[in-house]
Amino acid sequence: MARYVYDFTEGGRDMAGLLGGKGSNLAEMTRLGLPVPPGFTLTTEACRSVLDTGGEPPGLWEEVAGHLTDLETGSGRLLGQPDNPLLLSVRSGARFSMPGMMETILDIGLDDDSVHGLAKVSGNERFAWDSYRRLVQMLGTTVMGVDPSLFERALTQLKEARGVPDDVHLDAEDLARLVETYKNVIHQETGERFPQSPVEQLRRAVLAVFASWNGERARLYRRREHIADDLGTAVNVQRMVFGNLGSDSGSGVAFTRDPATGARGLYGDYLPNAQGEDVVAGIRNTVPLTELKRLDPGAYGRLRAHMETLERHYRDLCDIEFTIERGTLWMLQTRVGKRTAEAAFVLSADLADEGLITADEGLARVSGEGLARLMFPRFDTAVTGDVLARGVPASPGAAVGAAVFDSAEAVRRAADGERVVLIRQETTPDDLPGMIAAQAVLTSRGGKTSHAAVVARGMGKVCVCGADELTVDTGARRCTAPDGTIVEEGTVLSVDGTAGTVYAGAVPLVDSAVMRYLEAGAGGRATTGVVDAVARALARADAVRRLEVRANADTPQDAVRARRFGAQGIGLCRTEHMFLGERRKLVEEMILAGTDAGRERALAALLPLQREDFTGILEAMDGLPVTIRLLDPPLHEFLPDRADLAVRIATAEARGEEPDAHDAELLAAVGRMHEENPMLGLRGVRLGLVVPGLVAMQVRALGEAVAQRLAAGGAPRAEIMVPLVGDVRELRLVREEVERVLAEVSDTSGVPVTCPVGTMIELPRAALTAGRIAEDAEFFSFGTNDLTQTTWGFSRDDVEAEFFSAYLDRGVFPVSPFETLDRDGVGRLVGIAVEEGRATRPDLTIGVCGEHGGDPDSVHFFHSAGLDYVSCSPFRVPVARLEAGRAALDLADAGDSR
Repeated sequence: MARYVYDFTEGGRDMAGLLGGKGSNLAEMTRLGLPVPPGFTLTTEACRSVLDTGGEPPGLWEEVAGHLTDLETGSGRLLGQPDNPLLLSVRSGARFSMPGMMETILDIGLDDDSVHGLAKVSGNERFAWDSYRRLVQMLGTTVMGVDPSLFERALTQLKEARGVPDDVHLDAEDLARLVETYKNVIHQETGERFPQSPVEQLRRAVLAVFASWNGERARLYRRREHIADDLGTAVNVQRMVFGNLGSDSGSGVAFTRDPATGARGLYGDYLPNAQGEDVVAGIRNTVPLTELKRLDPGAYGRLRAHMETLERHYRDLCDIEFTIERGTLWMLQTRVGKRTAEAAFVLSADLADEGLITADEGLARVSGEGLARLMFPRFDTAVTGDVLARGVPASPGAAVGAAVFDSAEAVRRAADGERVVLIRQETTPDDLPGMIAAQAVLTSRGGKTSHAAVVARGMGKVCVCGADELTVDTGARRCTAPDGTIVEEGTVLSVDGTAGTVYAGAVPLVDSAVMRYLEAGAGGRATTGVVDAVARALARADAVRRLEVRANADTPQDAVRARRFGAQGIGLCRTEHMFLGERRKLVEEMILAGTDAGRERALAALLPLQREDFTGILEAMDGLPVTIRLLDPPLHEFLPDRADLAVRIATAEARGEEPDAHDAELLAAVGRMHEENPMLGLRGVRLGLVVPGLVAMQVRALGEAVAQRLAAGGAPRAEIMVPLVGDVRELRLVREEVERVLAEVSDTSGVPVTCPVGTMIELPRAALTAGRIAEDAEFFSFGTNDLTQTTWGFSRDDVEAEFFSAYLDRGVFPVSPFETLDRDGVGRLVGIAVEEGRATRPDLTIGVCGEHGGDPDSVHFFHSAGLDYVSCSPFRVPVARLEAGRAALDLADAGDSR
């Protein structure tokens, strides 16, 4: 029979898949001898069984009963004991941290009798009734399905009737009355009485926490964080310890280093006379963790020692929850803490300097996604103006948006393309959709460990918490600043998560320090802090990566920038981008030419312009490969819009005027060239084979540019890429023309000009016949944008707006296949093409030039598939460099030296 329950003394951090993150870390702390309240964990396997079958797996509750008996024996108290009850907490604990997304129930074991026993044994009647009302509220909401706002309304009405600002000022009699109110709410809403059996409370609480794995907010969070739906959550049952027993008690959340900046030192929040849920929920403003040193020096010293033990043991930033019960310190949780991108880079560098981790481990702990965040602009502090409000800088960055005061409005406005700032007194897990939709989160309560701060940091959102001078009225949809300024919904605000400041209006942006460093290129100097940490991570990545990183660039200016960002060449130069602007007229002339002579005149006019562009790009990338893709899109894209032309002509006719002859000629050409599905029509290699002289003009321009650079003493490495090849015979015909033209250029210039000729693999047939195509191709480059479209049968421009959001919501896609490569379909075609292409031509160079080349997850796949390089937009080159290094470490760990 399967085993479903483990005592904290039986597990360890290496069992996170089975015991969840919280359970495995509680077991690890127990093994380290730290003061952990005893308890046991129901495994993720038990959760999956319950969710899959709708029933409890055989033997589960017998196991629970056995562990409960052990817990009662060790505590000297029984669950539900009238005179001195054992009370339990029931908490979720998935393998990957999902802060606030699933359920927690505290004080299991209280009933109408044992609450009096708890009051007597604790000597604190108020504490007993406070614990009971928490249980009734949590169980009523989580287990019995009562709308939580009904409990909140009852609490608010009682505080108003008593004239007190918060629940701390309610006395025992008030809380006893509130318990009865809560129980009546449950009965009215469900027809069921609050359960008085502690064993029933425990059983229903465990099942409710299991069920919360499939709750809406948990599923939304998993989609956002790409966490698999089939992992399930463990459930931790633990003896309660109480931080709400008076001034010598309290609860807090601590970090061994600053999770926002990575700076050394203890960071966190403490709330006297409170339970841990009060700290996370932000319902009362906390005090800094350093204040605990004054309030309870002994507990503070023990906490510091335990934190140092945990950081050295985990060799990372640790996030710790603790409770002090009448001077006794208890450790309730630890985990590797979520941190901002800035903190991740600083920590990786500092921990390596301290000898806790290696340079490779430091590289593994940062990410390309985090680097991209650090490249985002920051506010121009020279023109910020007066500060509207100040709070805790909980998650760095700069964001501008319209103020909104509830999650639904944030989602609605964001769906309409508006940037928004979500403002709340404090956030709850139900605010997650709005937090995802918003550019920034601003709260008037809470600190660096509040729900808003923890979730925002994890998502890379700008966040300012605890702006307590800001009066937030969510009902009226407005807030009031300390100077009396009223911010109505829709007012544009600027939020600086680095400084913890808020400004009215849209503050201008400037490049971040990291971007300035990257823009400086090889001559740039790193400074201390995050810029130095980024420089070190990139240097390490460059030292260990196998994949080259090239850039997609179409102008000399783009090429220069890409090289500064560390590009090792150009993997895609799109020649069609050279035909825009004033040159479009020459393309029109080529298309409208009625004779061969007319078309040749237009091509002759384009040739020197193309040659000039190619020369500039080759000079910028001197000594590095530059892959020139021949004209790819359909020619009609260079003509005016068909509807605009028709309107102009019809308007002229309606006025009795003669339509412009050129407009009429263009409309006729557009009509001739109209295609129902141009993506699959006359484009790419087909265009080169059908339109005489087009390939020759482009190749001649490139060949002459190469000859010029060679004559000037340069080292041009131009490559010619033929797009949209589906059969080797197409490539062979174009290759023959390329070789003929280059031979002519060599004869004319007196300089031998040769360019490798390859193809862009962007059709499934090309991937499936790659062995034959490699007979005439010296390199492959995967055009994964079109390969994704043709593999899925999608027109990207049409389907993204139509049904992609529904597919993502319903789990058909974990992420858009245009953002991260579809490994099962498109990835399999890539693998076939690599294997068969190299079987024909072992020295075949293979890369990718679709934007997947800059996607962190996709870079790891391309490394494992054996590609030689990735190519992406210039701004994503540093990201790709970093991820290429991390990919090399991944395969090295797996024993693959490819």
